[in-house]
Amino acid sequence: MSDQIYSAEFIFPGHPDKLSDAIADALVLEAIRREPRALVGVEVAVHRDHVYVTGRIGCLGAQDIDVQGIVRDVYQSAGYGNGWYPSPEQVVVVSNLCLGPLEDGESEFRELSDDQAICIGYANQLEETNHLPVEQWLVGRLAKRLYKLRIESPELGLGPDGKVLIAISETYSDRQQHWSLNFFSCSLQQQTTSDEVALHRAVRVALEQELQSAAEILPGFSSEPPDQLTVNGAGAFEVGGPEGDNGLSGKKLVVDAYGPRVPIGGGAWSGKDFFKADRAGGLHARRLAKLIVQLGLADEAQIVLGWFPGDRRARLLRATGPGGSPLNIEKITANFDLSLQKSGECFSIDNLVEVARWGHFSDANLPWEKIGLL
Repeated sequence: MSDQIYSAEFIFPGHPDKLSDAIADALVLEAIRREPRALVGVEVAVHRDHVYVTGRIGCLGAQDIDVQGIVRDVYQSAGYGNGWYPSPEQVVVVSNLCLGPLEDGESEFRELSDDQAICIGYANQLEETNHLPVEQWLVGRLAKRLYKLRIESPELGLGPDGKVLIAISETYSDRQQHWSLNFFSCSLQQQTTSDEVALHRAVRVALEQELQSAAEILPGFSSEPPDQLTVNGAGAFEVGGPEGDNGLSGKKLVVDAYGPRVPIGGGAWSGKDFFKADRAGGLHARRLAKLIVQLGLADEAQIVLGWFPGDRRARLLRATGPGGSPLNIEKITANFDLSLQKSGECFSIDNLVEVARWGHFSDANLPWEKIGLL
């Protein structure tokens, strides 16, 4: 028998970093709607009532994109307004974007990498968690559940910002895996006039319900709540969001991917179109890792892909199984589409803002999560 402790965290859509990611991907989505091969590389920063947007958007009608309207829509859908600062109407957008059409021939060259990148993908054999580490799967579920308390229990006076931190114990016994939640902490933005005791009670009930649901989904998972349960451990948390802290797109790479158990690649995803090597490579690496475990070649797979400037498809740099053991998958990759054309033409989606908020691997129905040799 051996025990390991694994931790993970998640943040709410109203967190300043996730506001930035969602704005960046809302701009990606708008550009792709105007032209499928749009070039988008933007970064977003938020602080108090200001939003700063920089980078380039190249597509048909780029100059007509309502950047201010998109920013305010993201704030609105994240839960700002109704007393939570800043309200969407008062947000000041400072844009330093290079806007215009693609240059002559640039559309065809989208299939060639315009940068270098190292990209990592991961999957395990647990179909119940969509092949994610259990702690990452669980913390995402808990964050979504607690974020819903704003709507389900308005008397709690909750705001749009929040964080969740957990640690689970993973035990191997008699060739079976078992998991239990060791500790849980959350910080939920709440009006100081609201009932802290009621909030603690609501969090405990939501946690117990979610643990019971997780136990029904994943054999070997314990529904027992932890002895250590902390709600707003630093005290009152009313000043949050971009008023409490500044935010920047691409800062939550570990949250976006697999949690701290798995290494991350070298670049952010939000704010980049699907022809960009960082985003394309991260999703291709995930697809290849899932294929390996679904074919039964390994119980766990980690893929490292690389791009050189000018590459049409990613290069397989390393493939490892449990314990870092090498995997021989050259025959598979020879028939597996790792091209920018594949990601650019097949991976764009209408709910990209929600993917930026809740993770690229949170839904098995996303196009890059559906595995095949094409």
